Amino acid sequence: MQCLPCGPSTNAPAAHAAARSVSRRRVVVKGVASATHDTDDTEEAPPRSMRTTCDLGAMSSKALLLVSKRKLIALSAFCLSLHSSRYFPALALGDTSVKIEDVTPKIFPSGPLFPTEKRIAELFETNTYSVVNIFDATLRPQLNVTGVVEIPEGNGSGVVWDDSGHIVTNYHVVGSALSKNPKPGDVVARVNILAAEGIQKNFEGKLVGADRAKDLAVLKVDAPTDLLKPINVGQSSALRVGQQCLAIGNPFGFDHTLTVGVISGLNRDIFSQAGVTIGGGIQTDAAINPGNSGGPLLDSKGHMIGINTAIFTQTGTSAGVGFAIPSSTVLKITPQLIQFGKVRRAGLNVDFAPDPIAYQLNVRNGALILKVPGGSAAAKAGLAPTGRGFAGNIVLGDIIIAVDGKPVKGKSDLLRVLDDYGVGDQVTLTIRRGSETLEATLPLEEANV
Repeated sequence: MQCLPCGPSTNAPAAHAAARSVSRRRVVVKGVASATHDTDDTEEAPPRSMRTTCDLGAMSSKALLLVSKRKLIALSAFCLSLHSSRYFPALALGDTSVKIEDVTPKIFPSGPLFPTEKRIAELFETNTYSVVNIFDATLRPQLNVTGVVEIPEGNGSGVVWDDSGHIVTNYHVVGSALSKNPKPGDVVARVNILAAEGIQKNFEGKLVGADRAKDLAVLKVDAPTDLLKPINVGQSSALRVGQQCLAIGNPFGFDHTLTVGVISGLNRDIFSQAGVTIGGGIQTDAAINPGNSGGPLLDSKGHMIGINTAIFTQTGTSAGVGFAIPSSTVLKITPQLIQFGKVRRAGLNVDFAPDPIAYQLNVRNGALILKVPGGSAAAKAGLAPTGRGFAGNIVLGDIIIAVDGKPVKGKSDLLRVLDDYGVGDQVTLTIRRGSETLEATLPLEEANV
């Protein structure tokens, strides 16, 4: 039997307890940190399996503690970022040391406009109330899938002619409704008039008269007199190439738009959307787009010198070549449309050969007469038509080469010259008959259009 270390027998139980305590402390220290391998020589080491189990348990506890700490740190950072972005958004990416005053640039007052700018702005503010927006009654704007409003081609502009409610626009602006042969007084369009408070007021546009040959039409609205601001009409005959002009209209449905340019040319032939050729047109580089048709072309004094009617383009938008019907033509056509519902156009009431056919017949200068109706003023004056000889060959009729001394190059040129006359006016025609040059005086009759 092995005895325990010497000592009083009464302290033996205490000695055994102390030994067990020391052994437990050493096992715990070795299992957690492996910091010491010193053991009491008098004490037996724990079994290897027990040490391994203690080591793994201690390592698992350490790893779990480390993962838990990392998760706690990440969660705290996330909560802090949410808190900061909610209550201090400027501190997320900004610099707290910067003051708002330090990064705000100096603001300069606009000051008064330059004289040229002020004049243009005043012209627009004065004349914009004389421009109306016209929608063909047979067409409606449509909302496509992208949310963009598609404006029909038949929509355009117009001008207030007088305080009786007459509105002047292009024939082709309401051409779809006119193709159904409406009667005077029928509603052919909706007319939006700009009120002083900036509100568009809608009225029914009733047909008064239309002239396809000059691409002009007159409508009438039942609007209060104080809402009607008649346009001031100027003289297109005094225009010069290079002078400034302004166009007001409703391009692409954008109401009351101003563009500025210059007069680029005069006496141009306008090929209108109504399918006719209009002589004496004004050419301008002021942007004119679909929707501008029927709107006014103004001079630098704010007087209407033309009605915008066509553009030369390959894309459908302005290419810097726009055309307007001169105010001299508008002044001649509009009063007749209001009075008679149609234009009483002066003419000779004879059939002329179209210019291409005249060229084929070797007529290079003048208007060739094909037929002369019996009983007409031309027949009474002795004008000769084109016919055939005994052998079936073509015998050319009279060729008009001048009207009151104004030279005539062809049929279209003759019609342009006769536009300056009225029904009943006496004219002297210079004609070429064969190898002879003759003169004939006769009154102009109402042309059969």
